Amino acid sequence: MKPLTALLGIVMGSAVALAVCLAMTGVVFLLLPEYSARLAGEHAPLLKGLFWSWLLVAVSAASFVGEVRHRPWRHLPHAATLIVLALLGWLYWPA
Repeated sequence: MKPLTALLGIVMGSAVALAVCLAMTGVVFLLLPEYSARLAGEHAPLLKGLFWSWLLVAVSAASFVGEVRHRPWRHLPHAATLIVLALLGWLYWPA
């Protein structure tokens, strides 16, 4: 296994874990209607996090599959993965 393949697998696995945890948090929000007023301000950030995490899952999975199968189109998802990671770092890095 090449180092890039291992790195892409780590990124993809971490993105899936993050996306699943955020989705489970959303389920908990739905199961606690008595706290809906207190949690109302958290819905938008949660949806934003879900969008970005599932986007990272999609591009890193495409990149991983392209790298494992050595497809000629694999460089495009590699670039997309780098761009999404850079955007996430820029958006979520503490000020």
